[in-house]
Amino acid sequence: MRFEKGHKAETRRHIVDVASKCMRRDGISATGIAGIMGEAGLTKGAFSPHFESKDELVREALGRALGEQQHCLEQDQLKGSDLEGTIRRYLNRAHLEGAADGCPSAALLPEIARQPLSTRRDYEKALHSYVTALAALLPGEDSVKKNRLATAIFGLMVGTLQFARVVPDAAKARQIMEGGVEAALHLARAPSP
Repeated sequence: MRFEKGHKAETRRHIVDVASKCMRRDGISATGIAGIMGEAGLTKGAFSPHFESKDELVREALGRALGEQQHCLEQDQLKGSDLEGTIRRYLNRAHLEGAADGCPSAALLPEIARQPLSTRRDYEKALHSYVTALAALLPGEDSVKKNRLATAIFGLMVGTLQFARVVPDAAKARQIMEGGVEAALHLARAPSP
């Protein structure tokens, strides 16, 4: 059977999109090739023409998720969102409940740390890009200090989201999220050493 030009590339993109959601929802280790391909509406045998290994798919799926996160931050900035708006957009109920569509760091950080060096290096580049964009929302001129502070704020946001997701009491989870917003804003306003 012959397919239209671009079909293979479109199918690969679809597999990566599905894998990205599955991995953020269920975890990298718990997400198998058969499950990804089934959710993509394809057979397991359709995997190998597109990817050499699961590691390759993981790297691309993380890259896609991190790219989406970066795009959202940039769109917020274009709309004039300030630091508080960005923090509140990250630490909100939809993000709390929607791990499959959310931040890969909050969903997968411990697993990313166990990935091959090439995957961790790709993650580090994407993290640097995100932190640099977040730093642009901070006052001041010293880019090194702003990047260091933005890294700390992002770490606080990720940890807050992870912590809130573990708590089964919805009211308590909202309190944790609001505390994270307050702490991140306090950190942003604190005088630098």
